[in-house]
Amino acid sequence: MTEQGVRDADRVAALAKPLGLDAIFTSPTGRAARTAAVVGAMVGIEPVAIDGLAEIDIGTFSGMTDGEIEQQTPGVLAARAADKFNWPYPGGESYADADRRAASVLRRLALCPARRPLLVTHQMFGRALERNLLGLDPDDVLERSILHGTILRLEPATGQRHQLTE
Repeated sequence: MTEQGVRDADRVAALAKPLGLDAIFTSPTGRAARTAAVVGAMVGIEPVAIDGLAEIDIGTFSGMTDGEIEQQTPGVLAARAADKFNWPYPGGESYADADRRAASVLRRLALCPARRPLLVTHQMFGRALERNLLGLDPDDVLERSILHGTILRLEPATGQRHQLTE
């Protein structure tokens, strides 16, 4: 993790400490898994990795900038923009695919005894979780962003979203 990533993980841990968490579920990959480990150490909970919380698979575009994508496959970004939710990344998934995966993960977690869990995941997949939990329109949720080093507190009963930053 970069120095900024370490600072973000420490901030998330500090934000999580007073929340009374009873479980931490995390993507098994990258920054999310490392952040979950930092939070878990701070709050005394061992994170549980769930494959379904991994980031959206962007297939052959992994590691590429928009400029590189457009240079290699002219017009593909315009095609994506025309139907961002349903458009599948070549060799990967669409937001619609991730949305179904998010629904499946949430059904599974609903069977767990945890009532105050923290889900540590990634920017794009976080939107799919948020859409499912709050019943948002796909186009609206794709315009949202989740800042690194913050916690989103989602309240499905009221549809409220609070981004905890301090």
